[in-house]
Amino acid sequence: MRKKIVIFASGSGTNAQRIYEHFKDSDSIEVCCIVTNNNNAGVIERFKKTNIPVLIINKKILQQDTWHALIQDVDLIVLAGFLLKIPESFVQKFKNKIINIHPSLLPKYGGENMYGDNVHFAVIANKEIESGITIHYVDEGYDTGKIIFQASCSLSESDTVDLLKEKVHALEYEHFPRVIANLLA
Repeated sequence: MRKKIVIFASGSGTNAQRIYEHFKDSDSIEVCCIVTNNNNAGVIERFKKTNIPVLIINKKILQQDTWHALIQDVDLIVLAGFLLKIPESFVQKFKNKIINIHPSLLPKYGGENMYGDNVHFAVIANKEIESGITIHYVDEGYDTGKIIFQASCSLSESDTVDLLKEKVHALEYEHFPRVIANLLA
């Protein structure tokens, strides 16, 4: 029986696509659903070409327990650029089954409103010499769950937000699918 992953994404869906591509021919792991809170998210278009269903929910629906039945039998929920805070009841229901990827080396640059370019701007403004990614379990706080994996990249004084974003994306694409596979082994 293959292990099932649900991916939550709010944006373009590049990480979701990379995860899907990594596991699409797997005998042991499958992406069974995409969940987004954004009617215009690029992830919707990316997954139109697959047989993977895409659920569009809003913040109000996310707060309700009734929709959880749609993803009840999953082995792992993967937040790949999902920009809504996961409700406490949802975290409790799927305890140690929800992971997130964050574009910095936590605990630095985590917390409310620290996502995407906001993180990269802060890292560069503070003249950090390295940044990276953190994959962690989701708990009731913002970016406070137990760290599973980190990978770093160096920065130079000439790095821009776009250059840092490219470095971080490269780390995400390389490591995220492998960490998921290890968690589900």
